[in-house]
Amino acid sequence: MLFYRPNYLMMTAGPTTVSGNTLHARSKVFGNPDLDPDFLSYYKFVCHRLRNFIGSDHSKILIMSGEGMLGLDSACASLTEKGDRALVISNGFFGEGFKELIEPYGGEVTVFESSWKKSIDLENLKDFLEKDSDFKYATVIHCDTPSGLLNDIGPVCQLLKSKGILTVVDTVAALGGVDFRMDEWNVDIMLSASQKVFSAAPGLTIVAVSNDAWHAMENRTTPIPSFYCNLLHWKNIEEKKSFPYTMPASDIISLGTAIDNLLSETLFRVFDRHEEMRDLCIERLKELGCSLYLESNFSPTVTAFYPPEGIRAEDLLVHLRTKYNILLSGSYGPLAGKVIRIGHMGENAREDRVRFTLDCLEKAIIDLK
Repeated sequence: MLFYRPNYLMMTAGPTTVSGNTLHARSKVFGNPDLDPDFLSYYKFVCHRLRNFIGSDHSKILIMSGEGMLGLDSACASLTEKGDRALVISNGFFGEGFKELIEPYGGEVTVFESSWKKSIDLENLKDFLEKDSDFKYATVIHCDTPSGLLNDIGPVCQLLKSKGILTVVDTVAALGGVDFRMDEWNVDIMLSASQKVFSAAPGLTIVAVSNDAWHAMENRTTPIPSFYCNLLHWKNIEEKKSFPYTMPASDIISLGTAIDNLLSETLFRVFDRHEEMRDLCIERLKELGCSLYLESNFSPTVTAFYPPEGIRAEDLLVHLRTKYNILLSGSYGPLAGKVIRIGHMGENAREDRVRFTLDCLEKAIIDLK
């Protein structure tokens, strides 16, 4: 049975709307990706194009078959040995969630907690590291989507690296929509995915690995306890002229088209467009009597808000979906059932879509009052 909803306007915090030419590209067949040398050449070309977004001339860029969580799990599996100390910097749901990815591999986790409503407190982190900086690596979230928070990760990663700590950054919901400077910020492993700002279909993880991170993996005293999550299998694919497993060729072609869409617009314009849509959402939500969740550091890719007093978040979400065919996101953890999120990233960060969504939100609020 074919499942198809042609009338939904999907303004969620991801996956996002896939453009027509990206969908069309996904329908193309590329022979046998295991045997055709042209596919490896195209794969390398797409990885090279990703450097424009990642801000790195020195890292190795990989595209893996699996949703963005695969990248997070792979970073933890590849770095962590039993007894290794890892610092989880948490000021949101996904920041906190790294703990669950590290502990199964035997890592000893210390959590540095910061307010969910603003960027990581750099001074508090400095004070913390003065007392204890004996960590193999630290994890940081760039955009924590459940709250719509964008962390200022540059100074955080530079501070960590000055203490000899490797840095792992989840930028799944930010890369492409905001500036990212892997080399300048001393990021060791960058993690992203296809289904957010790139507006391609879910199913691909984007990873960039620094020389220091490769060195840490290669100098483990125990083998990496995974095959699928073992990043070392990817280090020399060009020399081997083969992948660790069969690659989803159509998805890679589709991602290549999505990347072309953004680069043809120019990144400066893409960044401006995302900031403009964030500002439009914030202004209009306030006019509608909604309360913003954050105090500062609003992400250009997603905005979290409370409905007006007297209206339940779940009721508003259902009403928008059933009457107006607009799909917004709820949230997770302590924000579940309380906060609603509008995703304005990638193809959804278009003024006509955002204004239409906000107009329908206004009507839905009036309906439920």
